[in-house]
Amino acid sequence: MPFCKGTNANIYYEVIGEGIPIIMLHGFSPDHRLMKGCMEPIFKERDGWSRIYMDLPGMGKTKDYENISNSDDMLETILEFINTLLPNQPYVIVGESYGGYLTRGVIQNQRDRILGAAFICPMIVPEKQERTVPAHSIIAADQQFLATLTKQEVDDFSSNQVVLDKYNWQRYSNEVLAGCQIADVHFLEKIQQSYGFSFHLENIMFHQPSLFLLGKQDAVVGYKDAFDVIDLFPRATFSILDRAGHNLQIEQSNIFLTLMSEWLDRVNESNRSFFL
Repeated sequence: MPFCKGTNANIYYEVIGEGIPIIMLHGFSPDHRLMKGCMEPIFKERDGWSRIYMDLPGMGKTKDYENISNSDDMLETILEFINTLLPNQPYVIVGESYGGYLTRGVIQNQRDRILGAAFICPMIVPEKQERTVPAHSIIAADQQFLATLTKQEVDDFSSNQVVLDKYNWQRYSNEVLAGCQIADVHFLEKIQQSYGFSFHLENIMFHQPSLFLLGKQDAVVGYKDAFDVIDLFPRATFSILDRAGHNLQIEQSNIFLTLMSEWLDRVNESNRSFFL
């Protein structure tokens, strides 16, 4: 199994494909399977991209992270990982939820190396009580299928998804829940005490092609706060999807694949001289 030994963590990662590197940053509690599950289908008919999936400290198979105390340390660990694997190389980055927040930190530090950025239900405001979020709601539910699950499974499923059916359960179980079940809860509780960066994310524009995918029913980070940064991403598509909560990539998988693919087309077009 590949690991990248850094100053404060021994990062587990997987690389699939060859070409332009794409760094994938998952959210808080799951592991790299969250990103792998939603992103790999995009590349079934698209060559020329090297997908780098990592497990953030405290999640997945990453180990030796005891000295990490806050999101500042998380960001430094990611930057060191990128610099080790991709020394002085341009790359593309995708971040989901907490990974989206970390992605903005990466952009602030390495803006000139990044060819494009995509955000899936990104956390914009670290403090939960300050977020603008809708009340949790269920949009659709297959009661016949739900009857096959245990009460604990139904409770977990219905508190994290807004579409409850067999397809969504299978993907939620394999891509989200599986990672959450092996997360280091005590470590993550420590990180949540210093969830936001100690520094301000600068209001500097990112001019490369970008994508913000937001769930209309996302009761975790919401969608409205993302519009506070819209002017900082002049080449960004902002899409708010109905029938989508915090796991938009599963609940609206077809639109997700279409918009992600279109974003990669824009990255290609904008950086044509680099891709030749």
